[in-house]
Formats: sequence, structure tokens, C-alpha cells
Amino acid sequence: MDQFTTEDPDYWEGQTGKYQDNQHVYKGSIETAKKRFNQTGGAHIVQVMSGCEWDDEDDTTDGYRQYAYDGEDFIVFDLKTLTWVAPVPQAVPTKWRWDQDRADNQLNKHYYTKECVDWLKKYLAYGKSTLQRTERPRVSLLQRSPSSPVVCHATGFYPDRVVVFWRRDGQELHEQVDPGEVLPNHDGTFQVSVDLDLTAVPQEDWGRYECVVQLKGIEDISTPLDPALIRTNGGKTGDGGDGGGGLWARVTSLFSSSLVSLLLLLLLLLLLLESLCTRRGTIQTSVSNQLVLLTAALRTLRGRIRLLRPNL
Repeated sequence: MDQFTTEDPDYWEGQTGKYQDNQHVYKGSIETAKKRFNQTGGAHIVQVMSGCEWDDEDDTTDGYRQYAYDGEDFIVFDLKTLTWVAPVPQAVPTKWRWDQDRADNQLNKHYYTKECVDWLKKYLAYGKSTLQRTERPRVSLLQRSPSSPVVCHATGFYPDRVVVFWRRDGQELHEQVDPGEVLPNHDGTFQVSVDLDLTAVPQEDWGRYECVVQLKGIEDISTPLDPALIRTNGGKTGDGGDGGGGLWARVTSLFSSSLVSLLLLLLLLLLLLESLCTRRGTIQTSVSNQLVLLTAALRTLRGRIRLLRPNL
């Protein structure tokens, strides 16, 4: 925006003044709408959405201008016919009046097909390093459980014009798949997932399948349906990952460390008791015998922990 305001220092002041002048117009529009909807009081909202689109691949353009009242469509401009569409009866009088203003409708056509598009291209040029960059997606195969669909998940890509699909024997699948919508990430990139239902597919046929991700500016990314590449809640299906077994190993290690600490504490207590008993002339087991007994107890407890380990 610094470059933009350098070229037009009065831009923000001019835009602010324009919308301040339009306040009384929108206030009048609300009063008119209240009468047509038989409303007498309360808070009401008029919304305006206006803009244009430009496809940098085929150079096609489109534009739109539409109004809403209290969150519902009220009237929409048709750029092809240069007329207004009234989705509710209360907007018909407005449609008739605006359709008669052919000069203004021609101005709308010029703005949305030329002037607005020129601004859009200028904004893209200003933000080229950010808006026209290409971020390569990271692709993962995910599965919640053995009976769940396998999900091809692509994330971290930019722009959002990505194509993700499953292939079998080199042919794109249109059945067995459930494509998701492209969603934004917190860092300005995007993500998307496509599910593959393998309920009726034996695992020996999985090698015929692959997930393909296509993004302009990079080579296609192909990921084969290999069980070793699928991540589950417990890690990778191919080698057990670091799921349940890894967690149990960590718990066992922590448990063993705690037992060693406990036995050392018991040893100190026994030494203290033997010292007290020796002073009173009581015959007690020697320290070496106590250490042997404690070591045997530790081995026994570790053996029991191993027996408790699940067969993962």
C-alpha cells in the first residue's frame, strides 16, 4: 500500500469523503425498505457487495454489484443484460426505476469490465511478491482407523487454485472419492483433502492407486497408496510408527525409574535401621545381604512390567 499511496496521496481522503457523503443515501434507502416491508422500528442493515474478477489464464473478466437488506438478497445487477434482478417483491419498484437509467447501467458495465479490472491488475502488480507467489504443497496420506477412508491431504500451498484427485491405473477416479473444499490456513496458505473409500478394495490392489496434486507453476505431485506412507492416530501403518508401542515404552521407562528411586530410598532406610539396631546390640542382616535382596526385588518388578506390555 505504500507504493499505492505514493502514486495517489489523496486516495484514502477521497474514499473516506465519498462514503461519508453516501451516508444520507443509505439512511434514505433503509427508510424506504422499512415502508415496503411494513416495518416501524428496530435496527436494520443495508449491505452492498461490489467487485470484479479477472482470470489471468484466459483473460476473461466478470463483475458484480448486489444489495442486501437485513441479511437477505434485495437486488442484483446483471452485467450481461445490463438490467437489475429483484429476488423479492419489495425490490420490484427499485428494479423498474434503475432499469430505466440506461446511461448509469452503461457506466456500471464500463466500470466492472474495464476500470475495476485495471485497478485489480494494478493491485496485483503492487503485491506481486505476495499475491503472485507459488508455495509448494505438502502432501500426506491419513487414515483414522483401518476401516476409515484414506485421506489425501495437501496443505501449505498458494495460490488456492489447486487440483487434487485420486487415480487408479493412471485414470482419474470419480467414484469412491469425496473431495473437500479448499480452506485457508492461519499463515495465508491453503489446504484441501480428498477421501478415498477402500471398503471393497483388497490391500494387494492398493498399489494401483495414487493421489495427484496439481498446482500451476510446479510439477504434479504423485503419492502412491503405500501402507507404509499412511499416517494414523498411532503413527504410520507400515512400521507401527511411534504410536502405542512408543507410548508404552515411555511409560515403562518412567515406571522403572520411579521404582529404582523407591528402592534406593528403602535401602537408605534399611541402612539407618541397621545402624540403630547395631548400637543396641541387635543382630541384623548385613548391608550386602540387604542389597542382594533389593536387587532381586527390582528384577522381579521389571519382569512383571514386561509381562504387562501389550502385544502391539
